[in-house]
Amino acid sequence: MDRPAFYRFHQGNRVLPFPSEEYDTRLRGLRAAMDEAGVAACVLTSMHNVAYYSGFLYCSFGRPYALVVTEADSVTISAGIDAAQPWRRCHGDNITYTDWARDNFWRAILSVTGQGSVVGYEADHMTVVQRELLEDWLEPVVTIDIAPATMRQRMHKSPSEIALIRQGAQVADVGGYAIRDAIREGAREIDVAMAGRDAMELEIAKRFPDAEYRDTWVWFQSGINTDGAHNPVTARRLERGDILSLNTFPMISGYYTALERTLFVGEVDDASRAVWEANVAAHEYGMSLLQPGARCSELTGKINAFLAERGLLQYRTFGYGHSFGVLSHYYGREAGLELREDIDTVLEPGMVISMEPMLTIPEGTPGAGGYREHDILVITEDGPENITGYPYGPAFNVVG
Repeated sequence: MDRPAFYRFHQGNRVLPFPSEEYDTRLRGLRAAMDEAGVAACVLTSMHNVAYYSGFLYCSFGRPYALVVTEADSVTISAGIDAAQPWRRCHGDNITYTDWARDNFWRAILSVTGQGSVVGYEADHMTVVQRELLEDWLEPVVTIDIAPATMRQRMHKSPSEIALIRQGAQVADVGGYAIRDAIREGAREIDVAMAGRDAMELEIAKRFPDAEYRDTWVWFQSGINTDGAHNPVTARRLERGDILSLNTFPMISGYYTALERTLFVGEVDDASRAVWEANVAAHEYGMSLLQPGARCSELTGKINAFLAERGLLQYRTFGYGHSFGVLSHYYGREAGLELREDIDTVLEPGMVISMEPMLTIPEGTPGAGGYREHDILVITEDGPENITGYPYGPAFNVVG
């Protein structure tokens, strides 16, 4: 029996998040970066770049995946366990590698790249082991880190991307309202979180009937569990006067959006209200600063000063916002577009960024808990457009 190292298995109808022209445009941008760097073949291995340039969002389960781009070809490399699904969900060609022999993944890549060329790869993703295999199998003249160039490209969103992100923000709002409706004394965090997650998944399925559904989730924290933004959901039961943190994260065809809000169960004490209102004020001030031409580091300094004047800067535990796009920021962090002291990127039309001031007041201190507000904004020629709809602040979010 002939047991090939790799083969092509193409069946069914192809369904992509965007028209083929969108991916052709992205690939032209990548090839321009390759030409500038002198790269003949790119071996992209991260979930975000494979999805961005091909539409295919892989699920590795310990197996490697790639997108190989040359001057003429764009080929996803996928594992046999997926059969033809990668081809149905990708732009360009697809090669399936088999498990019959170790390194068939690299044999499949070699069939596209050949040996002895200049190879681009993602230094921030490829492991040391895989980098050594790249050298062994492809025998490149030189390797060049192409990841920074791809990140810069992903930071600028096309109109089609912005339209999808806009719908994602609306879905996040749906999850927020479902969570608000589920909040009551005695409810468990997990029950409230599931209400938000289920509402979002149903909404995504209604809006995108041809999509694949995965990785939409909720972080919902109460009491001391609010001290960290990414603290897992527990079975803690809500008590009257609890501070709550609502965090919804829908994913549509590889694009994440998010909504975060501070809430209280039933009532809010004076000390907590003062901190909450100060953080809301910082949130509104920060959003007003998201103008085209603003520098991330300078903008961050202004919000720092705003909080320092109110004696709260020492409780800041996170940057003030980050880029949103394909898999941002769960896997595909676009670190060049973040509101931090050490990022000098200038905001430009077509960028999509969050404003999300976060304060954590330690246990035993008046107003103890984690306070977070989070909106997503599109930078336009005329200024920031807020695409988040769920209200923030005490007037709407003392519930249950």
